[in-house]
Amino acid sequence: MSSLWLDPNLSSPGYRSVPYEADPFVAGKHFDLIVVGAGLTGLTSALLFARAGMSVAVVEARHIGAVTTGNTTAKVSVLQGTRLSNILRHKSLRTGRAYVEANEEGRDWLLRYCEEHAVPVQRRDAYSYAGTPEGAVTVQREFRAARRLGLDVTLEHDDELPYETYGAVRLANQAQIHPMEALAALAADVKRHGGVIHEGVRVTKAKAGSPTMVTTGRGALFGDQVILATGMPVLDRGLYFGKLTPLRSYAQAFRVTGALPQGMYLSVDSPSRSLRTAAVNGEELLVVGGNGHPVGREKSPRGRVEDLHEWTRQHFPDAQRTHAWSAQDYEPLGRIPYVGRLPGGRGHIFVATGYDKWGMTNAVAAALTLSSTILGGHMPWATTLHRTLPSLADAGSFLGANAAVSAALTKGYVTALRTKKPGAVAEGQGVVAHQGPWPVGTSTVKGKTCTVSAVCPHLGGVLSWNDAEMSWDCPLHGSRFDAAGVRLEGPALSDLPRR
Repeated sequence: MSSLWLDPNLSSPGYRSVPYEADPFVAGKHFDLIVVGAGLTGLTSALLFARAGMSVAVVEARHIGAVTTGNTTAKVSVLQGTRLSNILRHKSLRTGRAYVEANEEGRDWLLRYCEEHAVPVQRRDAYSYAGTPEGAVTVQREFRAARRLGLDVTLEHDDELPYETYGAVRLANQAQIHPMEALAALAADVKRHGGVIHEGVRVTKAKAGSPTMVTTGRGALFGDQVILATGMPVLDRGLYFGKLTPLRSYAQAFRVTGALPQGMYLSVDSPSRSLRTAAVNGEELLVVGGNGHPVGREKSPRGRVEDLHEWTRQHFPDAQRTHAWSAQDYEPLGRIPYVGRLPGGRGHIFVATGYDKWGMTNAVAAALTLSSTILGGHMPWATTLHRTLPSLADAGSFLGANAAVSAALTKGYVTALRTKKPGAVAEGQGVVAHQGPWPVGTSTVKGKTCTVSAVCPHLGGVLSWNDAEMSWDCPLHGSRFDAAGVRLEGPALSDLPRR
C-alpha cells in the first residue's frame, strides 16, 4: 500500500518545487527548541519559532510526512462529519465555540501560507451527508450544532453523488490540498530561517531540565524547550496512551472517466465514506476513504481495503484504482485535542495530539497554541480550549476504552497460548503462536519468512497481523512494526527482537 501523496512522481499542476535537504546529525548540540516529529504540527511549530529568532531542530524518526500527514485525505475544513455535535454533547457551548475558532484560525493560517508559497489550494464546499434514512437525524443534529457554534451552514437535499443520500449539512468555501507539497514548503522555510531538520533519527528518551536532554539513537541533543509532535506521544508521562484511542482508516485513489463530485463529502453513517478529488499530473483523480477501526483489533484489514474498493466500483463502475493507503489517527477521550505542557516535563516539554482525523486544521491550531504559550502571546480560544476540565462523560469514555484495552490484552495471550507455531506461513500472512511461554509472530512477505517477538515493547500487548500493510500492530495503544520487527509508529520506542 502506498499513499498518493507520497508518490514522488505526482504533483499538483502549478506547484513550484521547493527543495529541502536533511541536515547531518551532530550529537551534543544545543537548541532553543527541539521539535520531535516532522508532520504538519512539527514543521508548522518549527517555522513559527524559527521566525521568532529561536534556534530550532526538527528530529524525525523516518522522513518528513512519513506517518499521518503523508497519509491523510487532506481536507481543510471546519465542518468535520459529526464532530461538532459530538463535542456539544460532552462539552459546554463555550468550549465548542473555542474549538471552532481554533479550527478556523488553523484553516486560515494554512491556506494563506499555501497561497503565499505556491502550494495549490482547491476551494471546495464541505458536506456531512446521510447515506441511510437513519442518518438523516444525525445530519439535523450536526446542522443545529454547527449553527449554535456560529457556522454559516445550510441544509441540502440534492447533491452530485451517484447514489441516494438523505440530506446533508453544507459549509461553503473550505479547501483541499496536496499535504506533502505543504510540508515541502514548510521544511524549506524552516531551513531558510536557520532551522535544521534531522531525518532517520529516533528519539528514545527526554530528561526534563534546563536544558532538557533529548536522547536519540545517534546521541543526545539539548534544548531549552521540547515539543512532542509524534501523533501518540513517545514519552509515557501524562499517560496519554490511556487517553487516546488509536484508529486506522483507509483511502484509495481512482482514475474515473466522466464528471466527478466537486464537493468534499463525508458520511455521518457507519461505515464512513469520504470523497474528494485530487488534481495530480494534469488529471483529476477521485479519492475515497473510510472503513476505520481500532488499531490491531480487526481480523482482516485487507478485507476493509477490498470492501472500500468494491463500494467505489459499485458507484463509479469504470473506476480504476491507482493508489491505496491508510492512516493512523488518535481519538481523544475528552473530545478535545491535548495541547500544552507535558505532565512531568517541568515546564520544558510540550505535547500536541488527539486530532481525531482532522489534523489539517487542528495541527496548525496546536502549533499556534504552543507558540503563544512559549512566546507569551494571547489567544483566548486556546486558553478556553485547553483548560477544559474532564466531564463525567469523559470519565465514562476513559473507563470504557481502557476496559477494551484490558480485554484485548487478555485475548492476545490466551489465543497465543492456544496456537502452535506453524511449520510454514503463506505469502502475505502472519501467525501469532507460543514459543515456550512467549508469544511469537511468524510472517512471510515477498518470499521472506521472519519470526519476531509478538509482545509489544511498550506495555506488553500481544500483536496482531495486519494483512493489508504487512505489519504487526498492537491492539492496546497502536504501536506498529514491519514484518522484520522494525518500529513504524506509536508509543513503543524499540524494535521487536528477532526469534
